[in-house]
Amino acid sequence: MTPTSSPAVDYRQFPLALLRMFIGWHFLYEGLVKIVYPGWSSAGYLKSSTGPFAGFFHFLGSSDGAVRLIDQLNIWGLLGIGLGLMLGVLVRPAALGGIALLALYYFAYPPLFGPAMGGVMEGHYLLVNKTLVELFALSVAVAFPAAGFGLESLLARRRASESAPAPAGRREMLAAMAGLPILGVFVMSVLKKHGWKSFEEVQLLSAAGKKDQFVASATVKTFQFTSVSELKGRLPRAGIGHLSLSRMILGGNLIGGWAHARDLIYASKLVKAYHHQGKIFETFALAEACGVNAVLTNPALCEVINDYWRAGGKIRFISDCGGKDIIQMTQRSIDRGAAACYIQGGVADELVEKGKFDLIAQAVDLTRKNGLPAGIGGHKLSTIQACVEKGLRPDFWMKTLHRTNYWSASPKPECDNIWCDDPEATMAYMRERPEPWIAFKTLAAGALHPKNEFKYAFEGGADFICVGMYDFQIVDDVNLALAVLNGPLVRRRQWRA
Repeated sequence: MTPTSSPAVDYRQFPLALLRMFIGWHFLYEGLVKIVYPGWSSAGYLKSSTGPFAGFFHFLGSSDGAVRLIDQLNIWGLLGIGLGLMLGVLVRPAALGGIALLALYYFAYPPLFGPAMGGVMEGHYLLVNKTLVELFALSVAVAFPAAGFGLESLLARRRASESAPAPAGRREMLAAMAGLPILGVFVMSVLKKHGWKSFEEVQLLSAAGKKDQFVASATVKTFQFTSVSELKGRLPRAGIGHLSLSRMILGGNLIGGWAHARDLIYASKLVKAYHHQGKIFETFALAEACGVNAVLTNPALCEVINDYWRAGGKIRFISDCGGKDIIQMTQRSIDRGAAACYIQGGVADELVEKGKFDLIAQAVDLTRKNGLPAGIGGHKLSTIQACVEKGLRPDFWMKTLHRTNYWSASPKPECDNIWCDDPEATMAYMRERPEPWIAFKTLAAGALHPKNEFKYAFEGGADFICVGMYDFQIVDDVNLALAVLNGPLVRRRQWRA
């Protein structure tokens, strides 16, 4: 038989082709962002692996040479697989390669070996998670590649009709190029998301000392904030046990949406809307660039922090273990890579009021048994005093410290406007404590200016300060902290860290 034309396109396979293309979109984007953001590394992802195969992945993550090779294979594998699936070129090999990658991702973090959660975690349902679903979706592409909807069908037609060439029909041509419009939408989406300026331009502007600049569409006004190029130095570090921490630690309340906004009831929703995952990653990366090497926050942000590590970030996580079950939250924090754990101030206040010192001791012991520094927090000075009287000796204290000379300060309980009702008594008592002290709420949740309060906290005896910061405040706050730490300090309490 003389080949005159290929079989007509089977349009019943179009949904299968769309499934293949959309999975290709996912792979292509995952590969692209790892190039757009230099510094990405698989090391954090490998080192924090869980499950029965964790030892193998930890071994790979501990070798710089292996990590470099894995990074390149991962990036170019994702790009190649994504393009193949989207454009319909070498579909079966691309799908098989995607299955192999997804299998590695799945076994690096098998769902059953995550921490116990208070409910269903979206995308994880015991053995089944999104990775496994996508893996089996690719097996459909292996069995039914929908070859008519891809550029490979044109190549196959050309090979089949070399002896008797026959032009492809209009419908066959349109079907073969079905992936091109989707690729075009992908390119436009990437440009809209990540900007039209080249990465080199961004770097050159930063190196030239330009301010980071954003335009708010609501006001059509340019918003400028201090660039990393204007940083005055690197924050000094000190130790709590084996842990080396920057003297200023990033607070997580703003990122988590706990705005402490007093009577501004919209503020918590506003900060949650601002801190989408990309913005959180940017904030963490900027903090690291400024020498802030730790974030202190609630276990609710464990997954976001783990995702940041998998993207190559290194910021340390200090958990407040806040929640209904302090032991469960402590274990969850440990399992998710916390560098230190402490009993959150409000929780500790309540436990002390109820006389549950044994529960506090249990949480401290659990943290220490896992090789991490353990702390006890408190909004009330009486909480710290009661723990000391009961013989509890944590590795560090978390105690609020701020002045009360702002207009909304009031000693009324649970008013969300004051957290240290007697700062002078706090400084006097903490002066005699031999353990390191991390002071928090040093700005009274935004009521006080850091220009004065950083000095007040360090001179008051704090060894570290925990400060909630938006990304546009970090460079300025670090510069202020550096000026205080490098200038004359009048401390009556010796440095304990």
